[in-house]
Amino acid sequence: MSVARALLVTLCVLTASLVRAAEPAALPGEIRVASEEWDSYTQADGQGMAWDILREIFETQGVKLDMRSVPYTRSVGLVQRREVDALVGSYRDETDGALYPRWNYDTDHIYSLGLATNPPPTLATLGNYRLVWVRGYRYQDYLPNIQRFNEIRRRVGILPMLQQGRADFYIDALTEVDFVLSQAEDRAQFRRTHLAELPLFLGFANNERGRVLRALFDRRMAELVKNGRLRPIFQRWKQPYPFDAGRPPDDR
Repeated sequence: MSVARALLVTLCVLTASLVRAAEPAALPGEIRVASEEWDSYTQADGQGMAWDILREIFETQGVKLDMRSVPYTRSVGLVQRREVDALVGSYRDETDGALYPRWNYDTDHIYSLGLATNPPPTLATLGNYRLVWVRGYRYQDYLPNIQRFNEIRRRVGILPMLQQGRADFYIDALTEVDFVLSQAEDRAQFRRTHLAELPLFLGFANNERGRVLRALFDRRMAELVKNGRLRPIFQRWKQPYPFDAGRPPDDR
């Protein structure tokens, strides 16, 4: 083989390799998503607003949703071990080793629940109180002035804890606060107070599959916010629409 022919063959091989490298990785046929079971949001039977949002994002693109209901802390471990592709309900950069997109898919409305005889807390006064929340939510990283807090394993016994003075306020998303409050014999004994709005993200597995799915997620969210296709989902579940600004939460 002549030197010129050898160089031509080498050039063709290199060009083909560069073209293959530039091609986007193929979409997987499914996305394995782990979530705690939240009523009307991520129910084990596949019903709920978050599942509807994710179906609109992924299944319309041929990526089937494989839903797994596990406690939140277990969903974190599954993503870190790359046994699932994504976890639901994460705050920005909350899970070490997970990949986070630019877009959130929803917003958590964070409230406190306490006795009505207590003054309502504010972000400036949270440090004055004994707080309690479910283990794994790490509100100390997202709310200011946190000084004293305890973490509990399950949302049981919270109302007696407040009534007996073992904690001043329970902190959680509005849906969960309302679920706890619904168990009260006399709801007038308690007061809920809005504290903050925290964007909710999918946390993706840190591998090539996770990167491909994250890119699809960001692309679809940009499209769906622009064309308004997500708004009816929030209306159907009677939840506030969080994308009126039309941009990801970190864009100004």
